[in-house]
Amino acid sequence: MASQLFGPHNQHLKLLSERLGVTVESRGNTVTVAAPEGDEAKADLAGQVLSQLYAMIQRGKSVHPQDVDFACRILERQPSADVGEVFKGDVYATSGKRTVSPKSLTQREYLDAIHDSDMTFGIGPAGTGKTYLAVAMAVGALSRREVKRIVLTRPAVEAGEKLGFLPGDLAEKINPYLRPLYDALHDMLDFTKVQDYQEAGIIEIAPLAFMRGRTLNDAFIILDEAQNTTPEQMKMFLTRLGFGSKAVITGDVTQIDLPVHAKSGLLQARKILTGVKGVNFVTFDEHDVIRHPLVGRIVRAYDVHEGGRK
Repeated sequence: MASQLFGPHNQHLKLLSERLGVTVESRGNTVTVAAPEGDEAKADLAGQVLSQLYAMIQRGKSVHPQDVDFACRILERQPSADVGEVFKGDVYATSGKRTVSPKSLTQREYLDAIHDSDMTFGIGPAGTGKTYLAVAMAVGALSRREVKRIVLTRPAVEAGEKLGFLPGDLAEKINPYLRPLYDALHDMLDFTKVQDYQEAGIIEIAPLAFMRGRTLNDAFIILDEAQNTTPEQMKMFLTRLGFGSKAVITGDVTQIDLPVHAKSGLLQARKILTGVKGVNFVTFDEHDVIRHPLVGRIVRAYDVHEGGRK
């Protein structure tokens, strides 16, 4: 078990050392952690990370290099957290090759909210897994036959170019706006299966304008990039929810691409619907970014810049 904890060629220990700025050495099955004078808390944190990852291994859970960083983030924010409980519960297994599971306290809260509520808002910066986890929950619900179909949508906001000037027919014009949703789906289902589901109407990926006038029953509906909806579009979408359906709305309020004087439907919905029974709001921040560590630093730098400018 020690070899699983240390990782191949002690990779996990090296990552922990770099992440916390401590010295981690192993002899046999014994690990020694030392921190610079006056920074003993880092050594304690490193010891706690190793202890919790070892407990996960004892329970039969695999530990991957990225889990070392995730465990550090979780325990830095909440020292009393049980890392194994945060990681517990695979959302969806992709053909046995990979599992999708929460990697932060907020991701765990988000998944619980989606499970328990008919409508969940996930608001936060890029890279926090808002859309990816929502799609994983949708695919899982479909595979368990809890819903009959998945509907994925996002507003086709024109960023500098008019749709009419783009080449191709309507489908080809709007496809670039929907590409991130296809990417998430193809990460979890075979390409041919996604195509088959689309042809059968089991999976639908469409711009938000196509939702008008519909009632969606027994469906898992995801609205992505919701910060770029107008208040009218947001109200239209929220009232599409039918019986036996779940809705997840994701967005980043710092990346609104609407015209300068236009109001964001996501901001208005948060103001109007906070406290409404059956509606859950989960807010992510840069600590929840699960892409390359540099993404988290970029988000943090922009937050500092925006705060100083205000």
